[in-house]
Amino acid sequence: MAASLDDDFQFNNQDYYSLLNVRKEATSEELKASYRRLCMLYHPDKHRDPELKRQAEQLFNQVHQAYEVLSDDHSRAIYDIFGRKGLEVEGWEVVERKRTPAEIREEYERLQREREERRLQQRTNPKGTISVGVDATDLFDRYDEDFEEMPGGGFPHIEINKMHISQSIEAPLTNSDTAVLSGSLSTHNGNGGGNINMTVRRVMSAKGWGEVEFGAGDILGPLIGLKVFRNLTPRCFLTAQCGLQFSPRGLRPNCSIMTARHLDQNTMGYLQWRWGPNSAMTTSLVRDTKSSHFTLALQLGVPHSYLMMSYQYKFQDEDQTKVKGSVKTGWFGTVVEYGAERKISRHSVLSATVSMGIPQGVTLKIKLARASQTYLFPIHLTDQLLPSAVFYATVGPLLAYMAIHRLIIIPYTQAQKEQELELQRKSSATDIAKKKQEAESAVLLMQESVRRIIEAEESKMGLIILNAWYGKFVSDTSQKQEKAKVIDVTVPLQCLVKDSKLILTEASKTGLPGFYDPCVGEEKSLKLLYQFRGVMHQVISADTEALRIPKQSHRIETES
Repeated sequence: MAASLDDDFQFNNQDYYSLLNVRKEATSEELKASYRRLCMLYHPDKHRDPELKRQAEQLFNQVHQAYEVLSDDHSRAIYDIFGRKGLEVEGWEVVERKRTPAEIREEYERLQREREERRLQQRTNPKGTISVGVDATDLFDRYDEDFEEMPGGGFPHIEINKMHISQSIEAPLTNSDTAVLSGSLSTHNGNGGGNINMTVRRVMSAKGWGEVEFGAGDILGPLIGLKVFRNLTPRCFLTAQCGLQFSPRGLRPNCSIMTARHLDQNTMGYLQWRWGPNSAMTTSLVRDTKSSHFTLALQLGVPHSYLMMSYQYKFQDEDQTKVKGSVKTGWFGTVVEYGAERKISRHSVLSATVSMGIPQGVTLKIKLARASQTYLFPIHLTDQLLPSAVFYATVGPLLAYMAIHRLIIIPYTQAQKEQELELQRKSSATDIAKKKQEAESAVLLMQESVRRIIEAEESKMGLIILNAWYGKFVSDTSQKQEKAKVIDVTVPLQCLVKDSKLILTEASKTGLPGFYDPCVGEEKSLKLLYQFRGVMHQVISADTEALRIPKQSHRIETES
């Protein structure tokens, strides 16, 4: 539906068609007849009591607003497509009135684009990464003789030996131009540096975009770069990049070209050539399905060449749990990694990976991603490949997660859910109370009219509504503990009787005068017991089902 185009354009609870009790295809004559009848019922001048007069005025205005919209072809077309909120969009007043629904939709999209462009000015889309490297090799690569000479030498020495902080923000200039400002600071064993980059990206078409990058830093010096992306075919794209680094050792040019192709629905093939300080040729195969992710990559280059294979299994659970493993071997040695990832809250994902290799040793990598911020904690445990380090790196995080999950995460998420449910209950209760009050006011205003209608129907043995209930009925024996949520709508329905007939459209009955929703979000129905020509009738109708009474099939057969 059109309302899905923007969350702000959701249909309002008040349905104009239901309020007037007319079909969506109702003619202008049908609208006028229903409007006149309701105006006579709710006209404020008919009531002397100040409170009833105020309530009648409120309902009269609602009926008048509904008729005003539906009786105008232009407004009605907008309402049918976008609901009441669509009528509030700025700009409709200058739109030509004689337009088809397709032209109105096109105009709506244009107004949406203008609205979106105004919103762009408020977006920055911040992204950041904080990495804290911990040297914990003293836990396993410990030399006792060095500690015997130092006071307090019995405790292992653990220190932070490196840190990295990066942050970026986006500043949309137009619908096709975006500026990105990013910066980073790094330190390792007391030495550090930083840089700042400015990138301007332009989307040329649906097939490609390009960006220009300018950067400066205290170590490598100024940088100028250019990057372009282009879809060559529906299944193949190309990315090219070149740059010029002004370093203390002179100019350092670099460039790279990467092409990719969809081999099938879930598989991509990549081929990359890179020239510069780390020249290499890389080819990779990536297969991503609903339940797994597989990568195979081969790189030949200077100074590093390697073969890498990784596999990730995705569990189909609520927490989006994933387990992964990879093997990478090359001139630098061999590294084996395995780990797991799990969603711990609505916006947070926690992962832990154990990396072991020769000559790197054993490292535990903990990563927390929350919204657009990432926190990394690589903990280097040992320079050697020790089974004890591998064991503790595997078991330690697992036990810690189980304890934190049970003692902190579960109570926190439950408290959050209960708080949200409580807010929803309060909001729903407030809304129901308001609608209930409006419905009760409408019923009070109907009393005199209903009395006259009943007298007229009794005089000709016509249609008398004896009992009418609307809401959720409980009849199944398995639901004995569940209470029925229904309201008495005898008066509102009797008020709609005309010439011994009652006609309800397929719209939800919630919008009818004198009705309200007693069980929001649940399936509802309408149950009537009525008398026609002295004979009892009964019918149960679904909420959005059209209904016409009296009907022979509703007749209650009596035993002779």
